[in-house]
Amino acid sequence: MQTSATAIPPIRAITPVRPRSAFPLLCVLSLCAVLALVLAVCVGSIALTPVELWSAALSDADSLQRAILLSLRLPRALNSFALGGLLALAGVYMQVLLRNPLADPFIMGTSGGAAVAALGAMLLGLGGLAVSGAAAIGAFVAMLLVFALAHAEGSWSPTRLLLTGVVVAAGASAIVSLLLALGDEAQLRGMLFWLMGEVSSSTRPGPLWLLLGAVTIGTCLLARHLNVLARGELQAQALGLNVKQLRIALFAVSAVVTASAVTAAGTIGFIGLITPHLARLLVGADHRRMAPAAALLGGTLLTLADTAARTLFAPRQLPVGALTALIGVPIFLGLMLRSKRA
Repeated sequence: MQTSATAIPPIRAITPVRPRSAFPLLCVLSLCAVLALVLAVCVGSIALTPVELWSAALSDADSLQRAILLSLRLPRALNSFALGGLLALAGVYMQVLLRNPLADPFIMGTSGGAAVAALGAMLLGLGGLAVSGAAAIGAFVAMLLVFALAHAEGSWSPTRLLLTGVVVAAGASAIVSLLLALGDEAQLRGMLFWLMGEVSSSTRPGPLWLLLGAVTIGTCLLARHLNVLARGELQAQALGLNVKQLRIALFAVSAVVTASAVTAAGTIGFIGLITPHLARLLVGADHRRMAPAAALLGGTLLTLADTAARTLFAPRQLPVGALTALIGVPIFLGLMLRSKRA
């Protein structure tokens, strides 16, 4: 697969929506996000109406509805939305920086490093915060390894970073296979579920929402620089942009966001790959509009996918990463066909 900027169609090619129509679309996406969150807290083994949820939220008395809302469904729904938004924004960063429409948040080997460390902690009998901490350390070690191996002549080119990330991810995948083979049957199910995505493991969505808000606002503030960088390094340098410092900063932010998402929920694919394309199709390539659109779309998609994962075959729960792949494959193929016709 070719990875040079000249061999790959520019990611800004699909911009059918005019700027003046972006605000109504963002309002519609916000409404869809709210409806997805409401659906996530209403649907389950015990169905709850919006009126019952509102009464439970306002009531001071302990009740089954209140416990279900505040202890189970609401934290999980908020978790799903924040994780989807973070993965979408990381995908936006990677596609701009690598100038490759097939780049996603996991292309830098971050998820592979997190998976190796987390599964190693599980094999040692650890759990809870220990697994999350190990995943965070593994993600950052993988990121530093990619940057160290890709460094050449004082800089990191998109091609070298992309190829190095693919190689590191392949090596991590081989180690993961070995760890799964070494695990016993009692550990295997939990290990596999973590690998395929599990958003219920974290019960404190607050930090993820703070990170999502900060990254969204930061992306909007840096939108002009991202727009220039998306056109190519030569044009960015001609306009006086410090490309090297900006790329390093954006790569670091993307790695932090991806590591946080992987630490909280394991590996959830396709959200960071297809969401930037959908956002670009709806509101155009200007990152002032695309960043909030991508965050809303990613959060909505993952919230709906997690709702389906825990309700389709209840009381069994499906790995949400498998459902996002099933949803993402036809969407991505449709986007490719549309781009080809255009």
